[in-house]
Amino acid sequence: MPELRFSPAALAEVKRLLAHYPADRKKSALLPVLHLAQNELGPHLSVPLMDYVAGLLEITPIEVYEVASFYTMFNTRPVGRFKLEPCRTGPCALNGAEDLIAYLEKKLGIRDGETTADGLFTLKSTECLGSCGSAPVMQIGEDYHENLTFAEVDRLLENLKQRAGR
Repeated sequence: MPELRFSPAALAEVKRLLAHYPADRKKSALLPVLHLAQNELGPHLSVPLMDYVAGLLEITPIEVYEVASFYTMFNTRPVGRFKLEPCRTGPCALNGAEDLIAYLEKKLGIRDGETTADGLFTLKSTECLGSCGSAPVMQIGEDYHENLTFAEVDRLLENLKQRAGR
């Protein structure tokens, strides 16, 4: 297994981030460093990758694991090329999110938290996406898709498959 190491540019970014905090509070940079790690060395935060981050920040590995496993934006298991994140909280649930999640599970042949066999889609329902007025909403990458219907979900999935060349 190759050694996990940030690029020189990423290490410079870690140094820049750490400069914002007192020397004895390196853990304060954990969230942005985890984002950096997932983006540069991911697409998921493996145990060796989280251990590497712990070493950089001079904290215990469990401190990294706790944070990485708490926030839904971090992937602690391999994920598909496209991560589908429908909101499941109150306003979205009242506007059909549970039906939408069930529809995605049936359409993709997976359960919430799983990845399709071809590695294309991961379904990972999430907590509030802050778009309550346009519920139900789903995040795919950095894009929000609002006021979703089953037909709109079908169109989105087809577009993603085309983008992937399938």
